[in-house]
Amino acid sequence: MMLSFSACEQTSRENPLLQESTLPFGAPDFSKIQVTDYMPAFLFAMEQTRENIQKIVDCPDSATFENTILPFEDSSKLLARVSSVFFALTEADKTEELSEIEKTVQPLLTELQNEISFNKPLFERIKQVYDRQHDSLTGEDQKLLEEIYKGFVRKGALLPDDKMARMKEINLQIADLQQQWGDLLQAATNDAIVWVDKKEDLAGFSDADIEQCKKDAESRGGKAPYAIVIMNTTQQAPLASLDNRDLRKKVYEASIHRADGTNPKYNTFTIVSQIAKLRAEQAELMGYPCYAAYSLDNTMAKTTDNVNNFLKNLVKAYQAKAAAETKAIEAFAQKAEGKDFQLQPYDRFYYSAKMKKAMLDISDDEVKPYFNVDSVLMNGVFYAAGRVYGLTFKERKDIPTYHPDMRVFEVIDKDGQSLALFYADYYRRPTKRGGAWMDNFLEQSHHWNQKPIIFNVCNNAKAPEGKPSLITWDEVTTMFHEFGHALHGMLSNCNYKSLAGTNVYRDFVEMPSQFNESFASIPEVFDNYARHYETNQPMPAELKERMLKSINFQSAYALGENLAASSLDMAWHMLASKDVPAPDKAKAFEEEALRQYGILDAQIPPRYMTSYFNHVWGGGYAAGYYSYLWTEVLAVNVADTFAKMGALKPETGQAFRDKILSRGNTGDLMQMFTDFTGMQQPDASAILRARGL
Repeated sequence: MMLSFSACEQTSRENPLLQESTLPFGAPDFSKIQVTDYMPAFLFAMEQTRENIQKIVDCPDSATFENTILPFEDSSKLLARVSSVFFALTEADKTEELSEIEKTVQPLLTELQNEISFNKPLFERIKQVYDRQHDSLTGEDQKLLEEIYKGFVRKGALLPDDKMARMKEINLQIADLQQQWGDLLQAATNDAIVWVDKKEDLAGFSDADIEQCKKDAESRGGKAPYAIVIMNTTQQAPLASLDNRDLRKKVYEASIHRADGTNPKYNTFTIVSQIAKLRAEQAELMGYPCYAAYSLDNTMAKTTDNVNNFLKNLVKAYQAKAAAETKAIEAFAQKAEGKDFQLQPYDRFYYSAKMKKAMLDISDDEVKPYFNVDSVLMNGVFYAAGRVYGLTFKERKDIPTYHPDMRVFEVIDKDGQSLALFYADYYRRPTKRGGAWMDNFLEQSHHWNQKPIIFNVCNNAKAPEGKPSLITWDEVTTMFHEFGHALHGMLSNCNYKSLAGTNVYRDFVEMPSQFNESFASIPEVFDNYARHYETNQPMPAELKERMLKSINFQSAYALGENLAASSLDMAWHMLASKDVPAPDKAKAFEEEALRQYGILDAQIPPRYMTSYFNHVWGGGYAAGYYSYLWTEVLAVNVADTFAKMGALKPETGQAFRDKILSRGNTGDLMQMFTDFTGMQQPDASAILRARGL
């Protein structure tokens, strides 16, 4: 249903999404926003965007930066504000009503994007500015012009009419398929929950873990007294402590088969095949042999050869270590189970944990009491940011949120000025998709006089009321990771929103976040947050030493699962459209692709199998999952530089802030890296050293 402009205008007088917020920083007022506000707000904001674009096209004067590029930057300001709030909820607290609105609004947004991307008079004006003014502009003005012009070209603005029409169709089809993907995968993952009838079947779990299973069962319909929830990755954390081998197998298989058609209701391969084919066709329309070549042209890596060589060199360095690791775990298991025992993928975490306990005398249950979510946040994540960047954090209980579990903090700079708002949403719930991420309600922009409003989302288990929520070391580093993204957004100091914060190449954007993980294990930071939830005593030195030694214990697995997922992503996106396998051939293609990359290993499966690889089919990482490893190299190089300069010295933090974090996409990213580290090229071998390989 399309509302008339006047009808939307009438709604705008009451709709909180269409009014300037009176809250600090212009924060969204969730105490006033209702589900029924979203659709009218979208319709009004889309109509306003269309009007703004038309004004640019109708301008009688010759095209200039001031009358074309700046108005284009401003054209969808309201729509961006409405979208950021709505899509934050569809990711983190998605109700059936929001899902229905999303199904309606996604095609409308894609249609609008098509209208803009293929608006010939608009592009002609942008091209005129590019041709006439590019060389005379400087700094961010020149960069903004480049990004806008190249963005239009990459979307097909120079295509002939017939190819342009087909590109529009493909954009609409992909948007619809990605919507279907998100809904189907969330439903499949929720349905994959493993129900447990008897408490004794949960032997090996701590009392807190059992209590969590009980709570998860109650919140998901209570089909049995206990439930093991399936998370977004292939391997599941409970497999490290679950004694019942049959139940371990059941949990593992629930994970890997959640969306591959084992349950006929949930088969994402049909969507995968369609998206892959359409992406390949997009690339072919643009003159590229495959989608990966098209996508990588706009990254630091640049070519498929560069990415494949990067992955294959890591695979070579990793293979012997992985084989030795598997052999050692199986030999350890055979001591308890007999020499005929054969290690299975669902056994690996269990015996690896026991082996770690035997060799290093360490387990998650021993260290979790020292990792209280609240302490990790306040005394770890925030403490490190205070020491390094001079930031302080003041909780704001007067700012409403979209869910009671969220907390809001005002971020204050070292000069006492308010810098940003930060929202923390750390606990899992059935309405939240899996994984962890950072996003924003508003992006920083001096041009708009706008300070950033950033949020982090995680999926930690929330303890019952009155008890502390204790997390694993992996979950600790995830909190530091996502806050690295948040810092990239909060410390942005750019004129234009389109260039600010995390609006950088995909294979650079993960660098600040992966680097920020390094603070979690710096002794001063660690000792400040790793305190027993009951006594507030720091983790004993001897336990701390054992735990930190254990971080890289059997680290080949973590590298291998990432390499396998990255290889799968590349394999799918290096296909010509005619070669994309049919849905019933997808699993065979997956296996053959892993074999070709030299990383087919039943013991170390991909972190995400094709059928639930949300980064690639639902998110923005198509032909880009390699970037986690690519940016890990950059991050390790940056951490080494910090260590040399003084990791917690404010001068080091200021240099990193000035040369990288504040600059967004305003300059050459490799040059920024060089300016800070002094390195002309990243040292890829550093990733192996950092992982203990």
